Amino acid sequence: MMNFVICDDNISYLNKLDKILDQLFLKNNFDAQVCFKSNQAYEVLDYVKNNNANVLILDINLKSDISGIELAEKVRQTNKNIYFIFTTGHLEYAMLAYQVKTFDYIPKPVTSERLETTLIRLFDDATNLPNKFINVGNKTLVKQDDIQYIKKDGMKIVFYTDKDKYETYNSFSKLENKLPEQFVRCHKSYIVNINNISNIESNTNTILLNGQNKCYIGPKYRNNFLEVFKNGNFSNNMDSTNYT
Repeated sequence: MMNFVICDDNISYLNKLDKILDQLFLKNNFDAQVCFKSNQAYEVLDYVKNNNANVLILDINLKSDISGIELAEKVRQTNKNIYFIFTTGHLEYAMLAYQVKTFDYIPKPVTSERLETTLIRLFDDATNLPNKFINVGNKTLVKQDDIQYIKKDGMKIVFYTDKDKYETYNSFSKLENKLPEQFVRCHKSYIVNINNISNIESNTNTILLNGQNKCYIGPKYRNNFLEVFKNGNFSNNMDSTNYT
């Protein structure tokens, strides 16, 4: 789920933008939501600091003691990965907006067509950048760190997180080649996120993951998996792991 936050000093425009986004999310089947909107810069700053926000759409001229660019600079100090999309009727501000690693700049009045083009690029970018999101099917994006393991179940591929699962149809081998290096094949039917392993029970070839999830090590993949695992740099405490 991609969480969007909107900030604009004009409340009627704020509500209009919220409505356009909802329509575009539905039209394009984007797994996204507007989780917060406000015409107060400091309310937005407080929200983004304390909640999960992936995209911030904000006006540059907020009629406040800080501009949209200054707000973005403050947000960037604590959130290095958030996307900024600026909207403004003042074209002279365009170059300033890119100083805070802006994804896009949309002149006002923002049209649905122009915003849709930006959203399509944004979701494509989020899918392909490392250490961010993985497309688990139907344009649904999930943070790669939240995925614990992936299972091949007949013609389906199932992505498991601590709380949810997502099903899609894809080639297991092709998927394996596209995944970040933290995902390692451990079984003919399993790929595990080694950063989420809490323990390995080698006598039963069982991988225990954060929470209640578990998956398994297959004989064909055992040696390679344990070699990758032992030589990796992982933060989890594996004192009880027995490799012999």
